[in-house]
Amino acid sequence: MNKITLSFCETSPKRTDTFVSVGAQISRSRACELLDGGYVLVNGVKASKKTKLKIGDEVEITLPDPVEYEATPQDIPLDIVYEDDSLLVVNKPKGMVVHPAAGNYTDTLVNALLFHCKDSLSGINGVMRPGIVHRIDKNTSGLLMVAKNDASHNFLSEQIKEHSFKREYEAVVYGNVKNDLGTVNAPIARHPVKRKQMSVAVGGREAVTHYEVIERFGGFTHLRLKLETGRTHQIRVHMAYLGHPVAGDDVYGPKKVITSLNGQCLHAKVLGFIHPETREYMEFNSELPQYFEDFLKKLK
Repeated sequence: MNKITLSFCETSPKRTDTFVSVGAQISRSRACELLDGGYVLVNGVKASKKTKLKIGDEVEITLPDPVEYEATPQDIPLDIVYEDDSLLVVNKPKGMVVHPAAGNYTDTLVNALLFHCKDSLSGINGVMRPGIVHRIDKNTSGLLMVAKNDASHNFLSEQIKEHSFKREYEAVVYGNVKNDLGTVNAPIARHPVKRKQMSVAVGGREAVTHYEVIERFGGFTHLRLKLETGRTHQIRVHMAYLGHPVAGDDVYGPKKVITSLNGQCLHAKVLGFIHPETREYMEFNSELPQYFEDFLKKLK
């Protein structure tokens, strides 16, 4: 266990959970868990979210050692677009998490892949992310690459690093995007306070997104987007930065979300790469899922 001792001062966040979150550099939900579990002491006494902090209070935060998990196989149906001895291309549905992590240790894409592929997955990313070359968010649907061995994984990862890996998305965003074509070139980093979010920030990692208008509606725009880089939440952050967050995005969009979408209207539609064995270019194009088509029909 790791312990952090902090002193409350005039410039400290007033809420106890926010103070713990900022001080320990963890999410506020994790800070609440620590408070509920008795891992936060104020002047030697267990604190809660309702504890009122005063200037000079000594706050001791205990961070429990992480529990080691190993992903287990689950018989979950997969929409496999392509498969050979080197790799798979799968069409991930909205709502499915890619790999196990805190709060989602089962029913993920990795659990399904372990059942389908048995031991034939690359081990570069460890026991929790076998075969995963790149990721898409839980509430983003679409095409995803999976490597069956380490050599394939390295070869495909190098294409991503060199920006030669083709990834095109379609999205519906809020507002009428003015220009028919455009590029967002804005670095992305972890949000300084909201640790589960990303933001455009000076000193962040390079992030480039190209976009093209497919169709405009009253108050919404249907876009085609091409990733030149692949940062966490890149499209969602860049569109929000433009003032046109992705429709249904409950993190970077307006507080009043479109509940019928159950998350952002964003689909990874095209995936193109050089095959690690044949060295031939392959490209896959998936149809827009039903939730996306239904939303477009509603707008039209």
